[in-house]
Amino acid sequence: MVMTRKLEGLSEKIFLDRYAWKNADTRNTAVGDVVLVLTKDDPKFPAKEVGEVIGRSGDEVTVKVRSGDTVTTSVEKLTLTIEKTPEEMWDRLAGAMAGAEQGKEKQQIWTERFRYILDDWKLVPGGRIAAGAGASEELTLFNCYVIPSPKDSRGGIMTTLSEMTEIMARGGGVGINLSSLRPRRAIVAGVNGSSSGAVSWGGLFSYTTGLIEQGGSRRGALMLMINDWHPDVLDFITVKQTMGQVTNANLSVCVSNAFMKAVKEDLEWELVFPDTKETDYDELWTGDLDAWKKLGKRVIHYKTVRAREVWHTIIESAWKSAEPGVVFMEYYNQMSNSWYFNPIICTNPCGEQGLPGWGVCNLSAINLSKFYDEGKHDVDWEELAKVTGWSVRFLDNVIDTTPYHFEENEKNQKRERRVGLGTMGLAELMIKLGIRYGSPESLLFLDKIYGFMAREAYLASSEIAAEKGSFEAFDAEKFLQSGFMKNLVSEFPEVGEAVLAKGIRNVTIITQAPTGSTGTMVGTSTGIEPYFAFEYFRQSRLGFDKQLVPIAQAWKDAHPGEELPDYFVTAMDLSAKDHIRAQAAIQRWVDSSISKTANCPSDFTVEETKELYELAFDLGCKGVTIYRDGSRDVQVLSTKKEEKSDSAAGEAAATAEAVKEEDKLETLNAALNAKVSPQAEQDFDKQYKRRPQILRGATYKVNTPFGMAYITINDLNGIPGEIFLNVGKAGSDVFAMAEALGRVCSLFLRYGDHGNKVKLLIKHLKGIGGTGAIGFGANRVESIADAVAKALEIHIESTNEQAAAYEPVKAAPTVIAEAPGVDDSHKHGEVTSRDLCPSCGSASLINVEGCKQCSNCGYSKCN
Repeated sequence: MVMTRKLEGLSEKIFLDRYAWKNADTRNTAVGDVVLVLTKDDPKFPAKEVGEVIGRSGDEVTVKVRSGDTVTTSVEKLTLTIEKTPEEMWDRLAGAMAGAEQGKEKQQIWTERFRYILDDWKLVPGGRIAAGAGASEELTLFNCYVIPSPKDSRGGIMTTLSEMTEIMARGGGVGINLSSLRPRRAIVAGVNGSSSGAVSWGGLFSYTTGLIEQGGSRRGALMLMINDWHPDVLDFITVKQTMGQVTNANLSVCVSNAFMKAVKEDLEWELVFPDTKETDYDELWTGDLDAWKKLGKRVIHYKTVRAREVWHTIIESAWKSAEPGVVFMEYYNQMSNSWYFNPIICTNPCGEQGLPGWGVCNLSAINLSKFYDEGKHDVDWEELAKVTGWSVRFLDNVIDTTPYHFEENEKNQKRERRVGLGTMGLAELMIKLGIRYGSPESLLFLDKIYGFMAREAYLASSEIAAEKGSFEAFDAEKFLQSGFMKNLVSEFPEVGEAVLAKGIRNVTIITQAPTGSTGTMVGTSTGIEPYFAFEYFRQSRLGFDKQLVPIAQAWKDAHPGEELPDYFVTAMDLSAKDHIRAQAAIQRWVDSSISKTANCPSDFTVEETKELYELAFDLGCKGVTIYRDGSRDVQVLSTKKEEKSDSAAGEAAATAEAVKEEDKLETLNAALNAKVSPQAEQDFDKQYKRRPQILRGATYKVNTPFGMAYITINDLNGIPGEIFLNVGKAGSDVFAMAEALGRVCSLFLRYGDHGNKVKLLIKHLKGIGGTGAIGFGANRVESIADAVAKALEIHIESTNEQAAAYEPVKAAPTVIAEAPGVDDSHKHGEVTSRDLCPSCGSASLINVEGCKQCSNCGYSKCN
């Protein structure tokens, strides 16, 4: 029975904007047409609404949007579609995919079967398939590509740029591994100069990505990666801490087993690169260091570092801004079914699909929420098996249906026939079953359902191979030696028997993609993630939309006044380790990889982040990405209602402790306002502790990235009551900001009676970083704010130890103390006083012979 589910709100907007068949000529717009109209023409945060055209005069149209308002605009700001409903799209897709079958009879059979699995969103095709199949001969049906690492020359880089642009313009995301490019300051003999480095060229790819609109519906998507042995790896890890260098790409570091061993054993790590003077360097160097060494070619040693220091930098950067991610690339290749003929070099932009050069990801997702058997209170296993098997054939037919714009892509894909069947709706299904995501019970359930789907998918691929043939590079003995196949066959011997008897059609079959847009359109949980929240706001290129989760709202409506049961769990209800354990349980049955984010609270520490990344490696995950709430200025999903118009959009909710403190400080904020009321002044005076004539304390000498800081902490009634900061030269920006920080801290410390305010101040200042740091381990200082936090910790500790000797009525002189464990200038040398560069924003501006020069970007200004 064919079912219909009407799309409303954001679901309808997503469908019309991204997946419905477009009428490219909006000049054909007529009264009565349903259109998508641009209501807010903002390059960063646009908004669109669905409506009906109620009037037209020339190129000017009047649209009545769903809210009832009317909008007058030009036809150029409309999206006009040929398809208005999902049923029309399903008919198009079923016919297009069945067209790859031989003979009218088979085409008819598979049109009906494909229409069956598409109906009611049981199978939700990947975005490129939905938008392009049967609608365009130009749009690729593959979601994303990995192109070979650039040749290490200007011509090679421009060739890669051209290939990337062509793919993105047709709707595909791109992954590029930059490890083939020589490091910064390496000699370029042909021009008698030096290289700007791999990271700078990554900036070029990033900038170009921001210029490309894919298929008229979204911006380009780019993943940049670098290997752990590359001399520019540290620059790559921290590049996003400098504004404007790489803004339109996701970043990940490719980590080897040897590097992780060096981290665990605290060993040194060599940063190296091939000798560019070697004969045949231009022809033989591809970015594969092991292959280069096997040829007997020379490798130049650039630098020796401690593996833990590199690892700490990765962890710290991920803690600050959710990037870079980590891909355990050596382990990935050990598990890969293509290990013997096509090594994985990079992933797609979301990280779920590791690919060789010229590889593609061919994605669709089974909507698990549709497979709940209410009568049995169980999964409808029989229906899930049928849809899984037919979905594998659907994706295999995509390979023979899509247009190929590069001969290399077609050759590679038909050699390996890589597909990526995934899921969405997992969290909704688990709620229906009463299973709490992240619990021990849930891990057993995940192992069962994803193992079941892997079995059915591989048996289906083997059946297709018996009919149509295996992928070209298939070698049964080697194929069954991959890490993944060994695990699968040990659990399901019948799969190994089928592969030996019939072959296998596809080198890989399972991929867990994020399905953010498609899952939101369908109205279920996305990918393998739990729900972000049961009521939240989503910032996208379609606008700022409130989202209510239907299954939670239905339960509330049926149980007024009651709390949701504990199996209604959200991403932030789970510990970060719960997220990783769920990822690992599913990864066991995924031959490619998984897009999964470990959500962390805003007060999650750097040390906890380190533990999480190492847990992911130990549990067999192929990669790991965290998101610490509020760690980015722009957040796609948030629980706050306020719509933002600039980079503060989607600001994350603060922790409960911070929220309580902010509530107490509302009166203080009012008192600081220029238009303060008399009542606010009185309230402020009651709670603000006026400074006595004499206070006692200590001054701490701390080396910071901006130079030596002298941090004076004076006590008021036994606890810190004021802070003075002296950093940099008088008149510099750093000096002014340090003074301001000290004043604000003092104001905070002397206001109210909150006993934990010193701890709260330490918590929110500690770990704040900028463009550089100084020191190592516990002695590492990230910024002036971080230095204040460390000085406060030491001050509190020393105050507690000496509390018995304190005589509050008696003044004591301020003393200068080199904070133990903080200042290590005798080891590393004091940092010369630095100021902020007005060009790049880094703390790299120093005075040299009357001129100010930036050691980072080269900016200079003379007095």
